[in-house]
Amino acid sequence: MAAPMESSASSVPSPPSGVQGPSTELHARVPQLLEAMRSVGTGLELHSTLDRICETAAELADARYAAIGVVAEDGEGLADFVHHGVDEETARRIGRFPDGHRGLLGALLHDPDPMRLVDVSGDPRACGFPAHHPPMRTFLGVPIRVQEEIFGNLYLAEKRGGRAFTDHDLTMVRVLATEAGIAIGNARLYEAARQRERWIDGSVAVTTALLSGGDADDALQVVAEQARRLSESAAGLVLLPTGEGGMEIVAVASDAPSAALGLILPPESGIAAELLAGRPVFMEDVASDPRVLTDLARGYGPAMLLPLRSDGRVLGALVTPRARGARPFTEGERVLATQFASQAALALMMAEAQRDRERLAVFEDRDRIARDLHDLVIQRLFATGMMLETAQRGSAVPEVRSGIGKSVDELDVTIQEIRTAIFALQQGPAEAPSGLCTRVLREINMAAVPLGFKPSHRFVGPVDTVVGELTAKNLIAALREALSNAFRHARATRIDVVVDATVRLPDGREGVRLTVADDGVGIPAGGRRSGLKNLKRRAESLGGDSWYGPGLGDEEGGSGAAGGTTVVWEAPH
Repeated sequence: MAAPMESSASSVPSPPSGVQGPSTELHARVPQLLEAMRSVGTGLELHSTLDRICETAAELADARYAAIGVVAEDGEGLADFVHHGVDEETARRIGRFPDGHRGLLGALLHDPDPMRLVDVSGDPRACGFPAHHPPMRTFLGVPIRVQEEIFGNLYLAEKRGGRAFTDHDLTMVRVLATEAGIAIGNARLYEAARQRERWIDGSVAVTTALLSGGDADDALQVVAEQARRLSESAAGLVLLPTGEGGMEIVAVASDAPSAALGLILPPESGIAAELLAGRPVFMEDVASDPRVLTDLARGYGPAMLLPLRSDGRVLGALVTPRARGARPFTEGERVLATQFASQAALALMMAEAQRDRERLAVFEDRDRIARDLHDLVIQRLFATGMMLETAQRGSAVPEVRSGIGKSVDELDVTIQEIRTAIFALQQGPAEAPSGLCTRVLREINMAAVPLGFKPSHRFVGPVDTVVGELTAKNLIAALREALSNAFRHARATRIDVVVDATVRLPDGREGVRLTVADDGVGIPAGGRRSGLKNLKRRAESLGGDSWYGPGLGDEEGGSGAAGGTTVVWEAPH
């Protein structure tokens, strides 16, 4: 092992001759060294292991400050910096810690030999300390090797009492660094195993969510949330291809409400083309990357953009950005995230095939119901109406004639409503008209078949002209979710739908409000609320809100045993 380097001001005595036995001081400190080695080898969590090594090394060498600089994967600079002896307030005032590109720490990276200095300021490689940094004179640095690979360097500064670090200090710290390398290697293996286990569990959760047959938006939200959690990112986003060659953000997971939902990554950005071609994109700093053409990237730093690709087909993309200034993704994290994206893509493809089968079965059932309604129900109602008209003409009692006339009129209205329902059943999704009012009516007519009755509706204000396409698309999704909940869970006999485009939101902006009220059983305590959470998430992504309360059963004459439920969803135009 190379001899320690000292500054010209060093007054450290020469090490004892190789023929001499251990000095009295070194012999006396062996128990302390053994205890330090035992302490370092305790525990398997990597960051706590680094903290423990710093503290133990400082105690062993009687130093005021200790730190470990973890070398980046490319060997250029430091990926992490763990310190001991600097309180949190001082650390906050110092700001960013050294990156290892220059100064003494940079010198240790490029020449990983032990370094011992009596006066840091006298060394030509020193570049000074940043503002608010505590003064440091004496210095001791030794490399930490993990399986012959340089993991980082252990730094000690300011031996107590103003003394210089001795040869015995260096010997003890080098032994400790060897033990630290073993402990770090074990911790890294343990952390890698735990990380793989977490990613596998996340993949299982995504597959289960996608194949559960639930709402597709909820399943994509699970993908975004799991990717964000597993990659320890600031956000998780799922993008799906658009017809114009770009990609639309369809699911967002983040701590704060995000305005990203519905944004389009244009094809001219270059990134969309890379992802649609099935190539992953890794960025060190999203905010400064010229390929990103949206303002959304301003608050982010390192990012992984991974195609959701399966069987040669790109179904979408997964984006996991970290906060600006956060550590970059390691090679291991990139590999695990890429495998996760492949698993999610396979699950997406299987879920899509499953939904296609279910959709085909629904279409076949809808065709059968439409034929039955047309060939049987309408014909019988029409025949009944003719019989009533014959009876009306044969009756001499005015009250009877009037009552029969009203019944015939009701039958005519019923026949018209059934014909509207038949039209809705025979209409494919691609044939949906563009007007928001018409789309709302289509959802209501579609819901009438499984409900067994047609929900009432009311429009307030110029709904078709003032509501933008992004808000309209999310409002329709919210209406579909609310009607589905009323059918599947509420057991309602009456539903009222109101779309009001004249409301003013709490922040003063003009907006649109959707209200869906039913007289069902209400929401039981402890019941699932994933659909309601999805409504709220959609509204918040647009700058709006969503909530629920008592329904029509609380009104006079209402039939709901628990008062029913009213769901309110609102967002800016």
